[in-house]
Amino acid sequence: MENAVSAIELKGITKRFGEVVANDGIDLRLNRGEILSLLGENGSGKTTLMNMLSGIYFPDEGQIFVGGQPVSIRSPKDAFANGIGMIHQHYKLVHVFTATENIVLGLEEGGRLDIKAAESKVRAICGKYGFDIDPAQKIYDMSVSQKQTVEIVKVLYRGAEILILDEPTAVLTPQETDKLFDVLRAMKADGKAIVIITHKLHEVMALSDKVAVLRKGRYIGTVNTAETNPQALTDMMVGHAVTLNIDRPQYEKPVPRLEVKNLTCLDGEGVRKLSGVSFTAMGGEILGIAGIAGSGQRELLEAISGLYPAAEGEIIYTPEGREPSNLVGRTPMQIKKAGVAMAFVPEDRLGMGLVGSMGMTGNMMLRSWKKGKGVFINRKDPNALAMEIWKELEVVTPSTEFPVRRMSGGNVQKVLVGREIASAPSVLMTAYAVRGLDINTSYTIYNLLTEQKMKGVAVIYVGEDLDVLLELCDRILVLCGGQVSGVVDARSATKDQIGLLMTRLGGKEGA
Repeated sequence: MENAVSAIELKGITKRFGEVVANDGIDLRLNRGEILSLLGENGSGKTTLMNMLSGIYFPDEGQIFVGGQPVSIRSPKDAFANGIGMIHQHYKLVHVFTATENIVLGLEEGGRLDIKAAESKVRAICGKYGFDIDPAQKIYDMSVSQKQTVEIVKVLYRGAEILILDEPTAVLTPQETDKLFDVLRAMKADGKAIVIITHKLHEVMALSDKVAVLRKGRYIGTVNTAETNPQALTDMMVGHAVTLNIDRPQYEKPVPRLEVKNLTCLDGEGVRKLSGVSFTAMGGEILGIAGIAGSGQRELLEAISGLYPAAEGEIIYTPEGREPSNLVGRTPMQIKKAGVAMAFVPEDRLGMGLVGSMGMTGNMMLRSWKKGKGVFINRKDPNALAMEIWKELEVVTPSTEFPVRRMSGGNVQKVLVGREIASAPSVLMTAYAVRGLDINTSYTIYNLLTEQKMKGVAVIYVGEDLDVLLELCDRILVLCGGQVSGVVDARSATKDQIGLLMTRLGGKEGA
């Protein structure tokens, strides 16, 4: 693109936090009518760099150019003034407001707000790019993808010509992802410049024109997407060759380990979160659980763990060589005293999983560890276990006493997953075990889960990346609106098949 018009250019951008250099002299260019994917491992500086473009941070050194002109971006307001809008992974919407009210919220348009005129402008933007939302619909009535659409329209309404999307497909179905990509391509054709931060390499290859790679805060290079492949990109990110294959060996004789029968759960207001859920988790298999956000995944795992009360149904745990027992009505401590070896990696890492003010060693002491199998064996004390996890999973921390709340999200997840696997469970439940992890660490976790499966552990894996679910799991249970809409063989199922089950209740198959 010799005649490409520069939308944004970074020259020598450096950002420090104390002694940590998050970005080190980064040069980067994005042209109009171009989609750039930004890749890098956890802690490589991707989000910090984009936060400087969106006005959340200010660079210590270097210069930002917009349209060839030097600019100073000291706040999100400055970013909007320069046509830059960022769509964060966690949406910032007022649920009782309509789409239009959220879109115009905070704007100083002078005089009384003309909501009808604003709705008309929103409809025009939606029509231009193919968005599918009703400007008058309340946010609480919207799906996750519709909420994301409101966030995108919000920045377009403010005149954004440069859009930054952070993990935009994390909670979307394949069909919703395809729709989003169509919209982004329409925006690209209109001359918008788009940056996407993502860990999903197949999406990078399908959508972007160029890929920029950061490693340990430094800019490694930019390549044309058409001239690269996932393996080459991974090697650029990590700095050495990485194997991108998930092994899926078959366990010879899977045995029923956990049987859920007609499980129904209500929240504090009597709303059904789970309704008549039934399935069997086998020792020696990885059972994937798929579903759009809020379909009951969290409530299901917490109910099995004794953290969420069950209104109806049974959860039958069958230990090896012992009589089955019903876990319903028991507290987590009672479940533990009954001899149930069950590890649970919750979705809320610091809220439920770890104590943020403690270091790795302190968090190892939180559960009664015992000699594990596999990677983590013969631990004499919590500190030895912490040191082993630090080494095996390459946790980035100054020491095992460093407070986990001061680690990056990806490193917190490594500590949590490592600790739970080390407890030698017979049922291992993980909710989004690789969320926020770079691709290299993600594959390490996949292999650890497979190791547990091959030792006869029943692994229940809640994930949001359908490609991974199809490659890692033996069977996939799909939840829709708190009900089981299907159970499929992961070796023969397709993404489209699962996507349809995620959005409507299909014919239920036996679990």
